[in-house]
Formats: sequence, structure tokens, C-alpha cells
Amino acid sequence: MLPPHGNYEQLLSYQKTVIIYDLTYRFCERFLRRGDRTIDQMVQAARSGKQNIVEGSKAASTSKEMEIKLTNVARASLEELLEDYRDFLRVRNLPLWDKNSREAQYVRKLAYQPHKSYQSYQAFIETRPAETVANIAICLIHQANYLLDQQIRHLERDFLNEGGLRERMSRARIRVRNLQRRRG
Repeated sequence: MLPPHGNYEQLLSYQKTVIIYDLTYRFCERFLRRGDRTIDQMVQAARSGKQNIVEGSKAASTSKEMEIKLTNVARASLEELLEDYRDFLRVRNLPLWDKNSREAQYVRKLAYQPHKSYQSYQAFIETRPAETVANIAICLIHQANYLLDQQIRHLERDFLNEGGLRERMSRARIRVRNLQRRRG
């Protein structure tokens, strides 16, 4: 009755949000002034993107609805963070990379390497100027959002096909009753 759940560490969306959280934390340390409220907002949005995937995955066994809802919250948090990075570039008159730029394509290419982690991007994040790091973050957020959109569609399809816990419990109970009637 209870489907497998909680294996969030295997989700590509989760793995990507861990990188985004680490990047955002370091970005704020390097490029924003202490006391800037944006630091808390950005770090919390990055954290929320990651943590809501964890919570949704853990809630999955008893509530598909909650899993979908929390995965959507993760997606919304990353959208908020995306806007913060865009704002950072815009107010400083720094360029936003076109999605087909050589730089953006390079960041996308890194996404296909196995065993990605913050260390896969660390050399760029810790040595490049703010505009480059912000653009890398934007590319990674787009990748995570794409993965979350796919994940949400999959969760919705599963819910429509299999139902939630209550429906599975009702079907199981009806099967047992029918079996008991046939025997009895």
C-alpha cells in the first residue's frame, strides 16, 4: 500500500539544488555586503528549493498530494532565487548570458558529466567575477527547474493513474472483502 519513498538523494533535481545552495551561499559571501537583506532571501530561497524536495520525498508514502505540493514549493523557491540573480545583474548593468551563448552551453555541458557536485563548478565559482558566477547560477537554476517540471508532471501522472494512499487503501480493503466473501 505504501509506495517506496524518501530516496531523494538519487533525484537529479535534488543533486542540482545542493549545488545551487552551495553556490548561492558562497556567492552571497563573496559578492554581497554583510547586512544586505538580500543575502538571507537568496540563501533561504536556495535552501527552500533543496529542503522541499527532501520533505516532499519523505511525505510521498502517505500523501502524493503533499509530495506534489512540496515539489511545487521547491520549484517556486528556485524561481524566486532566479529572479534575485537576474536582479543582481540588472541593477549592476552586468550582462545576462543568452541561453545559446558559448558560456551557457559550457555550463550545460558540465551538467552531463557523471557525479556532479559543487566541486564540479568550484573552480569557476570561487575564481570568476560576480557576473560569471551569477550567470552560472542562473544556468543551474534553469536546469533544476526543468528537472522539477519533469518531476511534477511525472508525480501528477502517477497520482492520476494510481491515486493516493486513501484510494489504494480502499481498493485493498475491497479486494480483501471480495476475497473473504468468495471463501465464506
